Amino acid sequence: MKVSAKDVEWIGEGWDQNPANSKSIHKDAYIKSDWHIVDRDHIFRKSWQFVCHENQLPHAGDYIATHLHGQSIFICRQNDGSLKAFYNVCKHRGHELLSGAGNTKRIICPYHAWLYDLDGRFLEARQSQFIESFEGGDFCLDSIKLEVFCHLVFVNLDEHASPLASQSQNLASEIMQYAPDLASLKFAHRLTYTIKANWKSVVDNFLECYHCPVAHKDFCTLVDMSTYKVKTYDIYSSHMAKAGQTQNKAYATDGATVTDHAVWYLWPNTTLMRYPGRGNFMVWRFIPIGPEETYEEFDFFFETTDLEDYEKEAISFIDDILQPEDIGLVESVQRGMQTPGFTQGRYMVDPNGSGLSEHAVHHFHGLLLKHYQEATKDDR
Repeated sequence: MKVSAKDVEWIGEGWDQNPANSKSIHKDAYIKSDWHIVDRDHIFRKSWQFVCHENQLPHAGDYIATHLHGQSIFICRQNDGSLKAFYNVCKHRGHELLSGAGNTKRIICPYHAWLYDLDGRFLEARQSQFIESFEGGDFCLDSIKLEVFCHLVFVNLDEHASPLASQSQNLASEIMQYAPDLASLKFAHRLTYTIKANWKSVVDNFLECYHCPVAHKDFCTLVDMSTYKVKTYDIYSSHMAKAGQTQNKAYATDGATVTDHAVWYLWPNTTLMRYPGRGNFMVWRFIPIGPEETYEEFDFFFETTDLEDYEKEAISFIDDILQPEDIGLVESVQRGMQTPGFTQGRYMVDPNGSGLSEHAVHHFHGLLLKHYQEATKDDR
């Protein structure tokens, strides 16, 4: 790691616990490649990361393989109904074992056919009987911490990580209060984007609606901005508002079972959302690719996979209007940070905690500095 404790002090110079008296963190954290490595190794590989809804793996042997910040992993439903996660690598020569999603009774390496049980136990390798001191127990797959949180599956590459439920305080009860049907919702659609901006720029933009009246005039008709409140907690923040009263085809509020706009940001890169309409839930992830590139996955869960017309309109509104607006904003910010005309900014805060306040951005930057300080504590 090339970033030192002095570097952390540099990017945090002027940051204060009081957002009204604080500068934002220095732009170097958004444009320098060293900070991208620190983010990957000391934030993303040590934090809880969303993978899927638990009902996307309903049967024994169902699996999903994916890449998590440079690491190949898979999740598999066990014969006893539990879920387990493993590094997706054969113990023979390192070949990936599974790809995509599917169902299997045993895990067979496609390279040399080494065989594993669903629980990661080594079962068989051709000709291993001729190898001296070959102990099958030495070749079991390495497991990864997994937690089902509000019916959503998260994994953590840090074997010493504390449970997400304990880290996130009352988040689970809040989510289930607003989305009591979350267990039965079904994965229905995914939107993906590649953005020419640092992931922190994307999170900053998400965490405040100070820009909404200027840049998202259509969005401001979807929610009652006078009810928009933002509260910060340990590793999350909540963003709540009532549905707007004006007509907008992206939300159907007549006879809707959901009338709240309920959004949570979960450290470091996950947002969880419940919009007005029929039962629904959305999970949005900001995944760093490089110091100035972010990949986004936006998963939609609805009561059925056969969507109502207004649900299709809601997805189209996000894809055709809201996301292009936000992408344009954060990419412009990223270009601006490359100039000498900007180094640090200020937080515009509202003491009443309205959606127009940037105190949640300040909260996010505080979490960044805390984790950066922990990553460099050996340098002190």
